[in-house]
Amino acid sequence: MGGHDETAFVAFEIVEPEEARSQLAVCLVSGGMDSCVTAAIANEETDQLAFLHVSYGQRTEERERRAFKEIANHYSVKQHLVVSLEHLAKIGGSSLTDKNVAVRSANLSGHGIPTSYVPFRNAHLLSIATSWAEVIDAGYIYIGAVAEDSSGYPDCRPEFYEAFQQVITLGTKPETRIEIKTPVIAMKKSQIVEMGQKLSAPFELTWSCYRNSDVACGDCDSCALRLRAFRVAGVRDPIPYLLDSKRFAY
Repeated sequence: MGGHDETAFVAFEIVEPEEARSQLAVCLVSGGMDSCVTAAIANEETDQLAFLHVSYGQRTEERERRAFKEIANHYSVKQHLVVSLEHLAKIGGSSLTDKNVAVRSANLSGHGIPTSYVPFRNAHLLSIATSWAEVIDAGYIYIGAVAEDSSGYPDCRPEFYEAFQQVITLGTKPETRIEIKTPVIAMKKSQIVEMGQKLSAPFELTWSCYRNSDVACGDCDSCALRLRAFRVAGVRDPIPYLLDSKRFAY
């Protein structure tokens, strides 16, 4: 017979195109301005959102959870999850979780890690987000970490997220494809406000204060950074403050 072998075949690898990645995104939403703008960006970039909120014993958790629910309603997010990490409060070490550690007045010119840092918190948040994303077949995890012009938390640095991306790749199923997205990480706070304005992010629903749950104190690190950001951006902050000091203008 001739040299043609009808049983012969050519082996080849099917390469999954980038667009085949799931367009469902898990978005970590604390209720603050950074996570709100991150959610607004995720809403523009993906087809469907799933909101995740983590309670870790923070002082203003009840108010933050209210903000989370209202932001979820604003974006008509049907799939949302609230998880409790009580062990972080038991471990302590932060003015956000330990009532024996005072929430200090802001010092925006100071250096070092502030008392509000919750040790290794973002690793816990990303672990939960990864587990949920793998179960619901989400392709992305959005988190509103900010490296510059923030409080100096070590788990907000870009290299931390680059390393955690490798953890996700190594620690999930071979077919799982989850990408961490940190769209505001290189922005200044004022630029985040400007981006939020552009995307019509609902700043009026957000909560940033570390100390109070009724009227924002205007004195803690988070309030001070937020007040300065809105002033530099030339935008009125829609939430009220007990103290709205001009010392945070620049």
